[in-house]
Amino acid sequence: MEIAQEQGDVCPVCGAPDDIATGEGLHVDHCHDSGAVRGLLCGACNRAIGLMRDNIDVLRAAISYLERQGAKAPSLH
Repeated sequence: MEIAQEQGDVCPVCGAPDDIATGEGLHVDHCHDSGAVRGLLCGACNRAIGLMRDNIDVLRAAISYLERQGAKAPSLH
């Protein structure tokens, strides 16, 4: 798929590989308002963005919350 090649066959958020062999391929991410494809994400990142309602302000608030709590960023793939 052309998008996967443009992204280096990894999730652009966390760096997880597009591992078709294990069935953990990348998922098509799209805007729920326009239907436009934004890219390919791993299942976890795709779900996380959806659960945050595709809302940048909510995502920023989640980051701020984690920073206040002293959460450490895990190493990316």
